Parts: sequence; structure tokens; C-alpha cells
Amino acid sequence: SYILDEEAGRDGGVRPQVPRGASKMGTGSREQEFGQPGAMGGPQWPRHRQQEVPLRILVPTQFVGAIIGKEGLTIKNITKQTQSKVDIHRKENAGATEKAITIHSSKEGCSQACRMILEIMEKEANDTKIVEEVPLKILAHNSLVGRLIGKEGRNLKKIEQDTGTKITISSLQDLTIYNQERTITVRGVVEECCNAEVEIMKKLREAHENDVASLNQQTNMMPGLNLSALGIFSSGLSVLPPASGLHGSLSAPANYSPLLVSIRMCLYMWGRTAEQEVVYLFIPTPAVGALIGKKGQHIKELAHYAGASIKIAAADNPDDPERMVIITGPPEAQFKAQGRIYGKLKEENFFTAKEEVKLGAHIKVPSTAAGRVIGKGGKTVNELQNLTSAEVIVPRDQTPDENDEVFVKIIGHFFASQTAQRKIREIVQQVKQQERKHQQTVPTPSQPSK
Repeated sequence: SYILDEEAGRDGGVRPQVPRGASKMGTGSREQEFGQPGAMGGPQWPRHRQQEVPLRILVPTQFVGAIIGKEGLTIKNITKQTQSKVDIHRKENAGATEKAITIHSSKEGCSQACRMILEIMEKEANDTKIVEEVPLKILAHNSLVGRLIGKEGRNLKKIEQDTGTKITISSLQDLTIYNQERTITVRGVVEECCNAEVEIMKKLREAHENDVASLNQQTNMMPGLNLSALGIFSSGLSVLPPASGLHGSLSAPANYSPLLVSIRMCLYMWGRTAEQEVVYLFIPTPAVGALIGKKGQHIKELAHYAGASIKIAAADNPDDPERMVIITGPPEAQFKAQGRIYGKLKEENFFTAKEEVKLGAHIKVPSTAAGRVIGKGGKTVNELQNLTSAEVIVPRDQTPDENDEVFVKIIGHFFASQTAQRKIREIVQQVKQQERKHQQTVPTPSQPSK
């Protein structure tokens, strides 16, 4: 099922043979795929595996040739023995010192393929003396990493103690909207690294399954919007293409196009309303330290990642059960910042495993729009609550501030709160547009009415 083509021959690798008459749609990816041949001569694996978390690792570029082997024999041997499909992303990030490898298989198949690749790299390193050590580098979606680390780093420390390895994780500052993966570096001998990989992927898969379950329950709250494309959840983002694919020729496989369209649509929608918004989010007082992090590191990284200003207001009373977090930024930044705060509280066990994270959020609206949010006889606010599952309160006894604005209170889980915030801001925009139209139609003193 595999033949050398001219380009692969120059690179010392091989590509799967495309069956005669088969469509070339989706073959634009420059990566190499190796898998067990199916009835049509192409890679074949159980359909349900598309829902599993693939194992993604980074390998030094100089070892890619050894992993593929002469005429692809080595990598074909790996795929055959482990019953896996292996994608070597050779053509991505030209000139990079490391290349990504994605392994699709069962848990055991992924671990076995990882072991074989590590053994090949160790042998190559010993033979060539290019590097002294070859650590295992696992790529994981950012939304899963917090739960891998655990409260106060307990999960990670236990894995290190049980396997005898040293594990470090790349900074949040390395993330972009196109690249939501962080690098988990495991140092130790091959056997120790392989044991650590099993434990790390076990935690990541558990977190992923929880995210998928939550996403399936709440997707109907924001119809037509691909929430996973925003980086809060891991599903659908395991193998995002590089940023260049979004601006030039599409280099990702065809099955990623709906995801890319969703990202473009989200960016387009937000780009049109990219005005600064302020949200006052209330978190449990004991959670303040976890949100700030050691020497303020976590809150700084979160602000950088989300592209928002995040400040924690001083407590009015030391005994207050909640503290106010002031988030300033455009809608996209609000979504990402609030999503990560909700996630952080869950990761740090401020809510039980079966308990939904419900937080209060306040947003300001013009006093002239408050009545529209409530609606006649409370009709609009009741519809909002039924639609979003959030509790929406517009206190009637408020005195407008210096900007003639009043607070609207929203209480609910992340999706409910986000939907309510967006719906309320839509109402405010409608009121503002009507006011502008009214001002344009009112005659000025120099224009006598007809």
C-alpha cells in the first residue's frame, strides 16, 4: 500500500499510495500519514476512535528520518505492531527544531508506539552523540492541563514520585488563539518516561471526557456557535493546524474545515463588536489566592492569554464570602477569561466533582435600557431566564451612576452566564440604535419642522 513518490524520495520518507480513481479532496496536507491498510489500500481504523484523545508528542527534527526509516520501513513496523495510525507533521513549521507526531490508537497502542519512538530516538542519540538526553514531550490542550496538575500540583507530584521522573509544563504565555497546546516535558530513562506517559494521558483523557460530557449538555445554550473553537474546551482542538493555514492555502486535512469556518465566524462576529466590555465576576473569597497564583504569575498569564485586563477588587469586609474580579476586554477576551476562571475554580476543587460551577456576574447597562431588559410585566427577563437557564435580576431601586448606568445581575454556570450576557448586550445595542435614529429624525432649531 506504500510507494515512494518523487518528493518523498528526496526527503527519505514515503507516503501512502492513493487508490486509483480516489478523490484527492483532503490530500492537501503536507504531513505524512502511516496506518494499517484497509480494503481500499488506505489507512483504516475503528470510527469510534475519532472521539478519543490522540497522543501528540514533539520530537527533535534530526530524529524524524530515523523514526520513518529507510523507505518508511521503521514507521510501518510501528504502525503494524501497535495497530495505530501515525501522522508525522514534517512539513509544518519549516526550519523548526522539533516536529509534532500524532498517534491515533487505543490507549495501549498509543503507549506502545510512544515507547518504540522513544527507543529509536535514544538509540539514534547514543549513536550520533548529537544530544545527551531525549526527553519525552507530550502536547496537551490547555484546558486539560490544569486538571493534570491538580490542586497545588498534587497530581503532577504524585506522577513524578510514582515514576521517578521530572515533569515541567510550558507557560500560558506561549499560547495563541491558533495554538492552544502546552508542552509537558518528562525527563528520565525510557522506562520511567513511558510509565509517566500512561499516567499523564490517563488524567488528560479523564478531563477530556468530562469536557465532552459538559459540552454535549450545554451546546444548545449557544446555537450555531462552535464553543470548542474558542479554546475553553479540548474537544475538536486536539490537532489544530498552524496559523498559516488560516491566511494562505488551507494546509489542514479536509475534515477540519468546519472547525476553521467556526473560528473565522467567531472572529468575524467579535471583530464587528470588538468594543471594550466590563464584567464584574464574583468568586469565592478562598479562591482568590489560586486565581492570583504564586507572585501573581497565574493572573498575569491568564490576562495575557485572554487579552483582557483582570483585576481583583479590594474586599469591603474581610468576612465577605465573595470577592469581585473586574474583567475588561472585548467579547472574545471576556469569553476566554471567564471560561478559564470557571475552569480554575473547578480544577482547584472549590466545587465538588458533581457540582456545577455557578458564579454571579454584574454588567452595566444604560438606565434607559433597563426597562427593555425587564420587558413589559417582566416578560423579557423571564424569557431570558428560560432561554439561558441563568438567573437574571434587574434591581428596581438602583440609582444610576455618573454615566447614567445601572447593574444587571446574572447568576449561573458558564454557558448560561455567557448566553445571558450576550443577549442583554444585544438588547442594549438595539436601544442605542433606536436612540440614534430618533436623534437623527428630531429637527434642530435651524431646521423648522414642516
